[in-house]
Amino acid sequence: MSSANRLLAPRPAERPRRHTRILAAAAVLPLLMGALGACGYGSQKKTDDQGSSALPAAGGAKIDGLDKVKVGYFANLTHATALVGLGKGGQIQQELKGTKVSPFVFNAGPSEIEALNAGSIDIGWIGPSPAINGYVKSHGSNLRIISGSASGGVKLVVNPKKIKTLADVKGKKIATPQLGNTQDVAFLNWAASKGWKVDAQSGKGDVSVVRSDNKVTPDAYKSGAVDGAWVPEPTASKLVADGGKVLLDESSLWPDKKFVITNVIVRQEFLKEHPKVVEAVLRGSVKTNAFIKAHPEQAKNAANAALKEETGKPLPAEVIDPAWKSIQAIDDPLASTLNTEADHAVQSGLLEKPDLKGIYDLALLNKVLGAEGKPTVSDAGLGVK
Repeated sequence: MSSANRLLAPRPAERPRRHTRILAAAAVLPLLMGALGACGYGSQKKTDDQGSSALPAAGGAKIDGLDKVKVGYFANLTHATALVGLGKGGQIQQELKGTKVSPFVFNAGPSEIEALNAGSIDIGWIGPSPAINGYVKSHGSNLRIISGSASGGVKLVVNPKKIKTLADVKGKKIATPQLGNTQDVAFLNWAASKGWKVDAQSGKGDVSVVRSDNKVTPDAYKSGAVDGAWVPEPTASKLVADGGKVLLDESSLWPDKKFVITNVIVRQEFLKEHPKVVEAVLRGSVKTNAFIKAHPEQAKNAANAALKEETGKPLPAEVIDPAWKSIQAIDDPLASTLNTEADHAVQSGLLEKPDLKGIYDLALLNKVLGAEGKPTVSDAGLGVK
């Protein structure tokens, strides 16, 4: 294993589920990639005559003459822009006109990066750790981050009978979603800031880090196998519904209470060959985020309807209501926080210092933002060379 990416051997990534077939994807790579809410969901969408899951075209001419664009995301509230924008009458498909969206729902970041590397998807919503490692592993040759999508939505939820203060976390068992994922790195960094020693590989030390898939963490909490969890929404609110208490909101640790949790990425080859399609997706994303901010209740209901379609059941009010309020839909990728998150991984001993220059290409996003009368955003010096 390369020392530049010598990570903690996360469990094999789950494959993205399709209604008709499994993606042909590259072999699993031992990267520092996060599930970021890997919830075990699968797509239940209808398929087109090519056997591919596809949404109805909005009508009009095909952009760049392209029949369809393959888009990946998670059935997760931190991917609300995709859930709402790709839903019935969503802005992303509207902006693509006669070019259909072929949606792929993933369970984990690693499998989405595999699909991107294999050309099985063109554009995806994904968390920072998979994006960083997908970029580093390909030596900057395969993906670009082209937009932000969400900030926040990560909390430390604990059993209030066992943990009453932050100091009480020492000596306890705390779950994170996946070894080396974004929340795992964040918790290890926070523990280090308290002066506690934890071996990143084993999770053993002054606090025990238990790597647990988000879909099973609530059961682990109820059984007493863990005393708390540093997790994204809606898992955090599920734990609260089960009697847990929010001890810390990660946003409180960041300047302006903002940090990247979801970005939009694209294959570099697709960006080069179909910039008008990418621009249309970004235009739909920006308009969707504006809708989410202006009409939060309608957007929440649309996101929950999408979750019902993907998972078979919607989230109950006691889960989705608090979860929705803690997530901010944003266009800004918050590039400086991506760099900080990479530094946290380095400091935790999970990654050698990566060269992230060139990971961003925000030209089309800033073009769209300018046309919408919105301020442009910065790549924090990590833009294309």
